[in-house]
Amino acid sequence: MSLAVHRIQARELSELATASWSNALLLGNELVMSGMTGHPATRQASEAGSPLGAYEQTLLVLNKIRALVEAAGGHIGNLYRLTVYVTRIADKDEVGRARRDFFAGFACYPTSTLVEVSALVFPELVVEIEASARLDIDLRTAPLR
Repeated sequence: MSLAVHRIQARELSELATASWSNALLLGNELVMSGMTGHPATRQASEAGSPLGAYEQTLLVLNKIRALVEAAGGHIGNLYRLTVYVTRIADKDEVGRARRDFFAGFACYPTSTLVEVSALVFPELVVEIEASARLDIDLRTAPLR
């Protein structure tokens, strides 16, 4: 038996025709997403002389992730796993604040790993997040044990 694979696209996110990756794949009830960044908004802000900090970039990325989950037929309560890459570990508190704001009111938060890396694909980027979701769970109302 072969599991159906669906490539998920959200109109809020561009996906280059020449890309050798997919932003998101739906495998049954499981949605796996590539690392998302705040590009191109981060580039535009940097060029305008107002670079975006870790808090703002984290919210941009989480909203891209939300768009992909919703394009797959889900909602942010379906997110259960995040891997966060930062270029400065000192930004962890700002990333955490953005996560608390984004997931406000949840019964429990998604699991998470936060890792410092030496660089991301563009110099103005300070945060990148990979995410996983299951369309058959809802962390907004999950009972705590």
